[in-house]
Amino acid sequence: MLSYPAEAVWQETAFLAYHLHWSLEAVLDLEHLDRVRMVRAVANLNERARLEARDAVTS
Repeated sequence: MLSYPAEAVWQETAFLAYHLHWSLEAVLDLEHLDRVRMVRAVANLNERARLEARDAVTS
């Protein structure tokens, strides 16, 4: 049986806790696939904000 790497769980947990201000327990209570989806959603929001800020500076 393959297991999900512990370091990946910590990276995902730190990312969500940092950006969403959620507790460790709240993040770890998420199902694995939900946590991965949340990481992707927050990363997409961050990227969109970065691009909007870049475009605002250049226009």
